[in-house]
Amino acid sequence: MSNKEIKKFAKPFGKKEKVLNYTSNTYQLTRPSKVDAVMALIRECQPKALEDWEKYYFEKAYSKAKKKVKINIETLDELGERLYAKITEVVIPEWTAAFKDLTLQDCKDYIYEVTIVRTYDGFLLEKSVVNDGLAKIFPDIEFEESDPELDHSGDIDYLGKVGNKAFGIQIKPITANANFNNYKITERMSSSFQDFEEKYGGKVFVIFSTRTGDKKVIVNKEIIEEIKEEINRLTGISS
Repeated sequence: MSNKEIKKFAKPFGKKEKVLNYTSNTYQLTRPSKVDAVMALIRECQPKALEDWEKYYFEKAYSKAKKKVKINIETLDELGERLYAKITEVVIPEWTAAFKDLTLQDCKDYIYEVTIVRTYDGFLLEKSVVNDGLAKIFPDIEFEESDPELDHSGDIDYLGKVGNKAFGIQIKPITANANFNNYKITERMSSSFQDFEEKYGGKVFVIFSTRTGDKKVIVNKEIIEEIKEEINRLTGISS
């Protein structure tokens, strides 16, 4: 049975896409604080056509900042102007300087750092987050490193065993994203997480951690309550 082809409406930006995406994410220009939680809105709308969604968005959307602002086409235009300003005034000069100063030795050092040093740092980070953090918060849960089949793509670092079920943990250093709110699960990772849930029964949680002094601390602390709720769900305990 052939899959029905899904029509795409999005405009292609070609080689410009990378710089547009990088700058927009870096300066959080398409975050809910600026444009509202668009996926939540479109699920509420359930549009049959692009025009339906556009109309609904401009009727319902408010910025999720401390002082909510009604969003209209001028709001999006203003964000586009800010994006252009950041690219031309900040990103291009920074990248131009980086390209100018880049050396062969930088490239060799980078490959070595990513392969050896940052892998070791990540290994220590994982151990600390689990042994010094999660294992103490949830003493009744057995945490174990995932097998190579689960971890080969970096999707699942640890399993938290709950009876004959388990939930997954992916640990990211905060430097993996300048701001963890920018972090987006790719389509491949989303599929991987779904496969995990079907196999083990539990959800996958992405934990961001950073170093504070000699300790590794969890940045997105709200994840602890989400894990607790998942443990209760897997054990059949009502919250």
